[in-house]
Amino acid sequence: DIAQKTGHDPVAFLNELNQRIYHQCNYITRETGAPQSAGQTWQQKEGSCRDLAVLFMDICRVMGLASRFVSGYQEGDPDMAEWDLHAWVEVYLPGAGWRGYDPSQGLIVCDRHIALVASAKPRYTTPIVGDYIPATVDVAVPIQSRLSSKITLRKLAIPSGQQ
Repeated sequence: DIAQKTGHDPVAFLNELNQRIYHQCNYITRETGAPQSAGQTWQQKEGSCRDLAVLFMDICRVMGLASRFVSGYQEGDPDMAEWDLHAWVEVYLPGAGWRGYDPSQGLIVCDRHIALVASAKPRYTTPIVGDYIPATVDVAVPIQSRLSSKITLRKLAIPSGQQ
């Protein structure tokens, strides 16, 4: 369905899949436990970020696209003291490398995601302990610089006969 709609273009397929999961599956907070199966997530039309990532990843693999599960942090409200772990998927696109997709938020991953670990199997990304506390201190150091340059001009002799 999605592959036909996008003309089998991998980037268009990934964007459409990301949006379809985001709009058709309810995001729930479930901080513990292994991700549920892709089938279970699709049947229930809901899941945690880990569950939606597994669904996205498994569909990519059925379509022949290499994918991996990523665990890390996603920057959120700057007033929060700390953030919880988050999960998304990276898909390998020949010529472009690994590109991230966050189906729980319908986003293409860019500079607001902080990856800690990636693996073909979600069970290898389970943290022992961890949290992220953003820095609250800005540091500014005045820098003085001076640039000097010296130019030497010399008149070049033109060989006779070339004037």
